[in-house]
Amino acid sequence: MLMGKTGKQGSPLKDFARAASMIQLAIILPAACVIGWFLGSLLDRWLHQQWMYVAGIVVGAIAGFVQMYRVASGYMKD
Repeated sequence: MLMGKTGKQGSPLKDFARAASMIQLAIILPAACVIGWFLGSLLDRWLHQQWMYVAGIVVGAIAGFVQMYRVASGYMKD
């Protein structure tokens, strides 16, 4: 059985939930950048521009960092 922060044995389900939230941190930023790139590419094609995919990547990266901060700060409270 896994040990919690207090040194006591925790429930396996709670430990798996914490592991899932930590894995989420590794997926958030790349997923947000890919979604931003995709939406920017769609806007590029729709508006006949050449630069909006870069703006989409930047906005996606910012959104990814914000979400990473929210998840990490929630994890630190527990």
